[in-house]
Amino acid sequence: MKSLLEKLTGIYGPSGKEETISQAIREEIKDYVDEISEDVMGNLIAVKKSSVPNPKKVMLAAHMDQIGLIVTNIDENGFLRFSNIGGINPFNVMHRRVVFENGTTGVVAYETELEDMKGLKLNKMFIDIGVANRDEAKKLVGIGDVAVYHAPMAVSGDRYFGCAMDDRAGCAVLVETIKAVKDSPNELIFVFTTQEEVGLRGAKTSAYALEPDIGISVDVTINGDTPKCRPMAINLGDGPAVKIKDSSVISHPKVKNLMIKRAEEAKLPYQLEVLEFGGTDSGAIHLTRGGVPPGVISIPCRYVHSAHEMVDKNDLDNAVKLLTYILENEIE
Repeated sequence: MKSLLEKLTGIYGPSGKEETISQAIREEIKDYVDEISEDVMGNLIAVKKSSVPNPKKVMLAAHMDQIGLIVTNIDENGFLRFSNIGGINPFNVMHRRVVFENGTTGVVAYETELEDMKGLKLNKMFIDIGVANRDEAKKLVGIGDVAVYHAPMAVSGDRYFGCAMDDRAGCAVLVETIKAVKDSPNELIFVFTTQEEVGLRGAKTSAYALEPDIGISVDVTINGDTPKCRPMAINLGDGPAVKIKDSSVISHPKVKNLMIKRAEEAKLPYQLEVLEFGGTDSGAIHLTRGGVPPGVISIPCRYVHSAHEMVDKNDLDNAVKLLTYILENEIE
């Protein structure tokens, strides 16, 4: 898991530019699935077929894209103004190193005449790529180019931290689950989705086309175990979480209860998650066509949407074990 996660979090892939991460995942899973394809939205779709007649179709989704900064203007001195792709907090991005697809790096700074940091907004910030003027900048970066955090993964004990854990951690869990599942009474459709950070878009179109009987997404969730944080019953290292609700979805009772039942049968640690905001691919999947029963396995993650998101090795390993056990048994 460690080497896979390090590989996936180190690949450039903001919303709308997921080609490179998609190719890396394809190489990881191609020998473990029966079919693999890519749709119009760029979703990577991998199928493990069942030998059982008329099996239930289970869609499993994790999004490939990461948040980013899109260049909107280049001033005469070569500083890049930008807007957000996905949820960018000005304080999280301040003085962070970022990298563009072509390898150009820069640092995010802000207008120093700002008297009160409460007024810090993205339109008061810029990216400095170390050039002297607009002409030099335009040789490296153009309008519409997107930068992402440049923060290679680091390890401290069982904790992994770096950029894009949201949701490369979920992608890693699905990759390892694909490799772990040996036989299933269900048809398993693993979808590595695009453009989740800008509106759950890839999940919406893929679920519409696939018409699954049940939809499960794997994504990160925030924690409640750091000093004076917002109270929440999620702790890093206490196991993957079974989502009850967030702002995009209320998990279907039969899916939620099935996850809990399987976790207890397998004697795996788990937590229950009530997220007061945010959403996952299941928010789009469950509204497809006539509706799809949704569920979510969440990976506890500190400092979501920062350059140094932190997850726990044991939560990732147990998420793979839980998902594998769920899928190798009949979906009730």
